[in-house]
Amino acid sequence: MAAQTIRQILKYKRIFHGFKDQILRRNFQKYQGYIILQRMALIDKFSPYFTRYPLLLPCFVVHAAFGFGGSTKKVESEGEKEQKIIDNADQLYHDNENSKLYEFLLEHKDSKNVEIVWRLSRATYDKGQEAEDLNEKKRLHYEAYEYIQKALELDDKCFAVHKWMGILLDVVGEHEGTRKRIENSFLVKKHFQKAVELNPTDATSVYSLGYWHFLFADMAWYERKIAAIVFTSPPTSTYKEALEYFEKAEEIDPNFYSMNLLMIGKCYLRLKNKERAKEFFIKAKNYPVQSLDDKKAHQEAVDLLKKV
Repeated sequence: MAAQTIRQILKYKRIFHGFKDQILRRNFQKYQGYIILQRMALIDKFSPYFTRYPLLLPCFVVHAAFGFGGSTKKVESEGEKEQKIIDNADQLYHDNENSKLYEFLLEHKDSKNVEIVWRLSRATYDKGQEAEDLNEKKRLHYEAYEYIQKALELDDKCFAVHKWMGILLDVVGEHEGTRKRIENSFLVKKHFQKAVELNPTDATSVYSLGYWHFLFADMAWYERKIAAIVFTSPPTSTYKEALEYFEKAEEIDPNFYSMNLLMIGKCYLRLKNKERAKEFFIKAKNYPVQSLDDKKAHQEAVDLLKKV
């Protein structure tokens, strides 16, 4: 019996060393080789137990040779990769790195993830806003519009898609002239309303709806004539309605956007409340300038303060 046990041990040791030689010939990485050498040492350490319980040795040899139960590198899922893209994009957006953000997301323009695609649309629009050449600005705005159309096809229940569809429909209409902008107006409003419906706590969606109301309350006489030609019942609004949305946005997220502060001041100015208008123009003027919108709000607030 003892002789048979010894023969079994020698047999399994030969098997193990055969595994070891195969592993070395296959040129495993240093780390894996280190683990294997550790397990070889374990076999030598526990040899007395294998002498006593020879049936344990096959399991131990296979475990040592192939590394079952050892540490393995986690394979990143597609969802995790996409979330990493979104997180990196949001950080670049927070840092106002618009050009870097556009280039980064452009690498993922064929993505089927709506959260990536609408962010690409926004980044393209922002890059267009920075462009000094009018043709380049227009090209980027239309490119942004193409991306948001794709995003809407991917998911029509995403509030951000509707918000940016409203914004870009209006921007494209502006490029094509007053008549086209007015023609788009009801659809623009519909998308803003849908964005607010899907996410009532998103301050920028509420702001966008307020801006729509302000534009139609503030229409020039010739624009009203065009609107009357385009529509039997053209879009109308009041400064009071616009103010309600701007103040609602401010209530949702205080001090979230320099332009919202400016627009509250402009509504109060149109409503003949100069004291309240001045209060918000000062807030807009003192808002930290980090983006083009902040710069625009600051300069307009400075100019308007001279009039109140």
